[in-house]
Amino acid sequence: MPKPECETDFGQWMENLTREAREAGVGEKGIAELHKASIDQKVLGRDRKQTVFNLTFTEFSKRLISEARLKKGQENLVKYADVFKKVEDAYGVPGPVLAAFWRLETDYGAIQGDFDTLNALVTLSYDCRRPDLFRPQLIALLKLFDQGVVDANTTGAWAGEIGMMQLLPKDYLERGVDGDGDGKVDLKNSVPDAMMTAGRMLSELGWKRGQPWLEEVRLTKDLPWEEAIRTNRKPHSWWAEHGVTGLNGPLGPDDGDASLLLPLGRKGPAFLSYPNFDIFVEWNKSIVYATTAAYFATRLAGAPAFDPGTPVPGLTQDQLKELQTKLQARGYEMGKIDGVFGVATRDAVRSEQLRLGMPADSWPTQELLDRL
Repeated sequence: MPKPECETDFGQWMENLTREAREAGVGEKGIAELHKASIDQKVLGRDRKQTVFNLTFTEFSKRLISEARLKKGQENLVKYADVFKKVEDAYGVPGPVLAAFWRLETDYGAIQGDFDTLNALVTLSYDCRRPDLFRPQLIALLKLFDQGVVDANTTGAWAGEIGMMQLLPKDYLERGVDGDGDGKVDLKNSVPDAMMTAGRMLSELGWKRGQPWLEEVRLTKDLPWEEAIRTNRKPHSWWAEHGVTGLNGPLGPDDGDASLLLPLGRKGPAFLSYPNFDIFVEWNKSIVYATTAAYFATRLAGAPAFDPGTPVPGLTQDQLKELQTKLQARGYEMGKIDGVFGVATRDAVRSEQLRLGMPADSWPTQELLDRL
């Protein structure tokens, strides 16, 4: 298992953290629990090897979304209809959106993680890869201990997320909502608390009440594929002019500007994404995760299964590493050569497709690799 890379004296580090925690307002109860913590090597192993988002959208969505999971989500929307109405009234976030996150995060609360949350956050705060990201979460967790909101032996995901919706301690502390009115915020066991808190969080991230998030579309002709960028939004009229239609006919009235999302290139599934889609990305920066969550929310809201199309086969992780190496040699900033199809790789692929006179749909293929 990998070990922390730069901190050599855990005892000295703990002394420094104790001082920092006291200065941040953590009381003796939280400090006492902190001193019981230890490094969890399994957490470091998970942090170094996150493989799930090497999957494509179709692979990931197939793994996470099944008819059984769709049925369970629909049943939960009925079972907790009063809760979801309360959330939408308060924060504008529809039930299908919350239920989609609930499924992807914990399979509707069934799988919340079995890592000791304190040890996980101590490990990630002590490790030198991303301490500035995790130290505030650790301080927040200690405050939750102080307040008696979270039990000291609570468990969750390896990166410190807690509860049905897998929220980090800082969000728990600052955004927690007592949805069932029992005087405490319990994100592990109370559906009303978990949904109200998630609704508040999505609202504060910028969710627009009554607005769409994702809509499957058809592509009836070639268009300037380089326009299919998530940050490039245009009115329905522009997309319609370039052959984009709804599933059952012309695009409807403008619901605000939208961008064309092609998760597997121009021959795969196609969606229009609206500003609310950005909130899915704020929740989880992986475009594959965000697209899957947004798509599942549309299914829970009544949309049909997407048309997978006939996409050109993508590249393996090793082939993506080769592609990234070639792109880096051409002057593109690739960061780590990791075989993960992220934003930097996507942008560089589109630029090279344009340079080579290929359809610039940002999808990496064997043809592109060969031509480079």
